[in-house]
Amino acid sequence: MSQRAKPALPEDDTARGGAFLFAPVGARPVFCPERFTDEQRQTYRTAVDFAVKEILPLADRLEKKEHGLWRGILEKAGELGLLMTDIGEEYGGLGLDKVTSCLLSEASAVYGSWSVTFGAHTGIGTLPIVFFGNEGQKRNYLPRLATGEIVAAYALSEAGSGSDALGAKTRAVLSPDGKHWILNGSKQWITNAGIADLFVVFAKIDGEKFSGFLVEKGTPGFSTGAEEHKMGLRGSTTRALIFEDARVPVENLLGEPGKGHRIAFNILNFGRLKLGVGTGGGVKNVLELGVSYAKERKQFGTAIAEFGLIREKLARVAAYAYALDSMNYRTAGLVDEMLAKADKSAPDYHQAALKALEEYAIESSIMKVFASETLAWSVSEMLQVHGGYGYVEEYPIERAYRDERVNRIFEGTNEINRMLIPGMLFKRAMKGQLPLMEVSAQLDQEIADQKLLPSPTGPLADEVLQCELAKRQVIFAARAAAMRFGLELEQHQEVLGALADATIQAYAMDSSIARTAQVEGAAADPVRLSMVRLVVADARETAYRRARDVVAGATEGEEQKRSLEALARLYRYVPYDPAELREAIVPAVLEKNGYPFPY
Repeated sequence: MSQRAKPALPEDDTARGGAFLFAPVGARPVFCPERFTDEQRQTYRTAVDFAVKEILPLADRLEKKEHGLWRGILEKAGELGLLMTDIGEEYGGLGLDKVTSCLLSEASAVYGSWSVTFGAHTGIGTLPIVFFGNEGQKRNYLPRLATGEIVAAYALSEAGSGSDALGAKTRAVLSPDGKHWILNGSKQWITNAGIADLFVVFAKIDGEKFSGFLVEKGTPGFSTGAEEHKMGLRGSTTRALIFEDARVPVENLLGEPGKGHRIAFNILNFGRLKLGVGTGGGVKNVLELGVSYAKERKQFGTAIAEFGLIREKLARVAAYAYALDSMNYRTAGLVDEMLAKADKSAPDYHQAALKALEEYAIESSIMKVFASETLAWSVSEMLQVHGGYGYVEEYPIERAYRDERVNRIFEGTNEINRMLIPGMLFKRAMKGQLPLMEVSAQLDQEIADQKLLPSPTGPLADEVLQCELAKRQVIFAARAAAMRFGLELEQHQEVLGALADATIQAYAMDSSIARTAQVEGAAADPVRLSMVRLVVADARETAYRRARDVVAGATEGEEQKRSLEALARLYRYVPYDPAELREAIVPAVLEKNGYPFPY
């Protein structure tokens, strides 16, 4: 599909986290929805049917804070096996792959408050025990979490430490008799707090060693605050936790003393990917709402779905849903591919799982940022399709608009994740895991002699070239930033943020193109081709603009002029007709009443 002057990575390294920047588009097969198994598809449909039939009819009551309803809902979900995907069979679970786990997250997006309730229980509430619990803790809690007999919550944030999680003030000291940890402090914004039986709580032993603890409801000295009245996700329960000499049994220390950061940060890696998948599902859901309204609403005697500007909105949201599918399941598939090499029966299997999640932490942060911001834009566009009716509670798009907002805040704010993406790329390059400097040297040759740049062929040739150039722009900008700021780069957040944005766009292009090129018949499908072209047309401009921002911020004087001229040699404008692309997409969207490629 495309060629480089020399391969940037050995073939065996093209699956590494972050390697997409250095490998040609389509250098290796990517996992995508077309490769779902029948079992995976059935699991997804079961989860969607459950949400639609069992939860949505209760939404109005849940929004009015009848949170007691969640217990019955979770027990029914447990009966269907929806809570046990990530729990091993030896502890009463199913021990399924991470793609299936992600599909359940996408299915839960049917209702935002279910999405966070489900995610807090099965993800950040349960996985710390799966990965870090000792044998006694696993056998005590996991079988009951798998069935919904008990409900889990995760307590990391505090009033004064959100993004700075290690700045927590909650303390733990060992009781004089050595039988209990005595906790004092508070936690803030805890999802499921009003219904949970078990809390994963982080505190500093003796005010220094950041550690994890398993705290049960009813623990002496432990209580919850009043219910928070939130702008969105009103159907979920959110409260503060209060610890006043709370006595936690000494055996409920989770993991090793002082190693709580390993629990918190590793769990967040998977949480970010699953949030990306869930918000990707949200994009499809709001598209359905917009299509349904546009087909029914008439103005000037015509359904508004026939109006060009409305059709453009529908087409663009559908195209980005396709891009998100491509990125999300490519990433989940990479995790599963790495896990497939581990012995599932081995005692250290869960450590292998953690290693796999950590390997793709860059991609997980990309998905968290890109998917949450795509949902924000998509729900705004679909509300606009509704006009004034989108602003009233009678229409579900109004709730979706409110529910969406928090996605850019939790699981690490998008600002924090923008710092992490280039930060991890640089760290891996310094360790020799990614060939940043080697490719930079090759890049200078390509800029000097443009004949060395890739010359792709095929129906997506223009898009492949745009993606290859965007990846080179990222590398060029990264080198400029590293040379100017060195070890002080982390202090220049505006530079890191711009570099992250360019990297995100490169992954969107790379994943969308690679999927379309490998799926049989997809490269001849005008709907898929038009979706990719719309996404690439947007992404190439953002990538170039943000790479240019990095270079401008990292250079000055004559060096800046030369650098910007060199960067410009890595940009090509390829004209396209947005109306033509729109009209290739919209008929399929209207026919399917939403996303054209359902599972």
